[in-house]
Amino acid sequence: MSAVDLVTEEDKDPFKGDYLDVPSKPYLLKLLHRQGDRGVLFADNVYKFTASGKMKKQSLLITHFAIYIIDPEIYALKRRIPLAAIEKLSLSHLTDHFLAVIVPTEYDLLLASTRKTQIVTVLVDSIKTTSNYELEFNLSNSFEYHAAADVVKEIHFEQVEGGTKTRIVNK
Repeated sequence: MSAVDLVTEEDKDPFKGDYLDVPSKPYLLKLLHRQGDRGVLFADNVYKFTASGKMKKQSLLITHFAIYIIDPEIYALKRRIPLAAIEKLSLSHLTDHFLAVIVPTEYDLLLASTRKTQIVTVLVDSIKTTSNYELEFNLSNSFEYHAAADVVKEIHFEQVEGGTKTRIVNK
C-alpha cells in the first residue's frame, strides 16, 4: 500500500478538519500506516500541557481509531491514545480553548486549541461510530486531570472582563 492509498476522496474534503494538509506530508502518512490507520478526521497544531505545566506546540491528529500527538519539529510520535481508551472529555462552560481528554488507563491529555469545538465533535462522532458508546462529558468551570501517573492538577476557569481567566494548580 502506498502513501497515496491512505488518503481517500472523503479525507481530501477541506471541511473535514485537516488543517495540516496531511496528504502532503509523507512522514505523517508513513506514521499512520505503521500504526495501521488510514485517513485523518482532524489534524491541526495545538498546545499540549506537560506535567510540569509548560505548553508545547504539538500536532494533533485524530483518526477513526486513535489520537496522535506528534512533535512538529522532529516529526516524532509522542503519544498514541486509542479512542476506546478515552473515558470522557472535560471542558468548561466558558469561552476558552482548553480541553482535557481523560484516559483512566494512562495519564490524561490537556490541550488548548482555537478549534476545541471541532475536536470535541470529531471525537464524539468517531467514538460513537467505531465503539458504539457515547462519550461522557464533564462540563464544569473547575475539574481535575492526571497530568502524569502521579501528578494530579486542577484547572479553574473564571469569567472576567474581556475574556476567561484560567488557573492550573497542583492537587
